[in-house]
Amino acid sequence: QVQLVESGGGLVQPGGSLRLSCATSGSIFGVYAMGWYRQAPGKQRELVARITSGGSSNYVDSVKGRFTISRDKAKNTVYLQMNSLKPEDTAVYCCNFETTSRAYWGQGTQVTVSS
Repeated sequence: QVQLVESGGGLVQPGGSLRLSCATSGSIFGVYAMGWYRQAPGKQRELVARITSGGSSNYVDSVKGRFTISRDKAKNTVYLQMNSLKPEDTAVYCCNFETTSRAYWGQGTQVTVSS
C-alpha cells in the first residue's frame, strides 16, 4: 500500500517559516494534482494550496502571499513553503494526491505557531 509521508512540521514563533514536504513510499501513477489541507481544532478541514500537473496553483485567501506550493514531479513530492506564519495557521497539515483512480492522503503533520 503506497503511503504519503509528510515532514517538516513543528513549533514556530509568529512571523517564522516552515517548509513542509510530502513524499510517497512507493510509485503513484496518474497524479494530476497535489495539495495541502489543514484542520484546526474545532474547525472543518480546508484546502490550503493545490498544484496541478501542469503547474497551475491556487491558494486559500488567508495564505496568499505567504505560502508557496511546489512539486518535484520526478520524485512525486510536493512542498509547502510557509512564511510569515500566524497563530491562526496552527493546524494539522495533510497532503493529498489526486489521481485518475483515487485520492491519497497523508497522516498529517502538526504545525503550531505560538510565542
